[in-house]
Amino acid sequence: MRILPRVIHFILFSALIISCATGSSDYTPKPKGFNRIELPKHEYQQLTEDHPYTFQYSKHAIIQPDTVGQAEPHWIIVYYPELDARIQFTYKPLNGDTDKLDHHIADAYKLAYRHLVKANYKEEKKINLKNGKSAIVIELEGEVPSHFQFYLTDTTRHFLRGAVYLEQATMNDSLLPVINYLKKDCIHLMETLNWKNK
Repeated sequence: MRILPRVIHFILFSALIISCATGSSDYTPKPKGFNRIELPKHEYQQLTEDHPYTFQYSKHAIIQPDTVGQAEPHWIIVYYPELDARIQFTYKPLNGDTDKLDHHIADAYKLAYRHLVKANYKEEKKINLKNGKSAIVIELEGEVPSHFQFYLTDTTRHFLRGAVYLEQATMNDSLLPVINYLKKDCIHLMETLNWKNK
């Protein structure tokens, strides 16, 4: 009777050794996955602050003043706390000066093209909006902090530039849903933009 427990122990021990030996050679690590990002529903509210422009922005975002050193009046940030993302707006009055307009357009391109070092794709296009206005949109792909930038102008009084910034890791694969979500909000924002001519 003492032999039976020893035989059972030997068989279990042998099975354990064999399974470990054969299992280790067949093991393949799983590829890294991306966290699932829950995106809120697209809902909008009217910008009520006193600026030379107004638009509808996400109900899941808050308006903050831009506090960078060179910030001017009417520069704001539409901040998304849940996504740790922001749309930065820089506004410039033109006062009928076409040289100013040319300068601001050149600056918009210069700021966008700073990211080309890390970008692996760039697309620039003019889009016609439902409100009759048009905008220039610059989209970048790759490990860049700003994937979507745009500007709108009435060519005589107002110039408004927007840039989307993500504070998280900048891998496009993992953040593509967030990038697309913010692009949709930007298009809505541009389509509801109105200038205030005082």
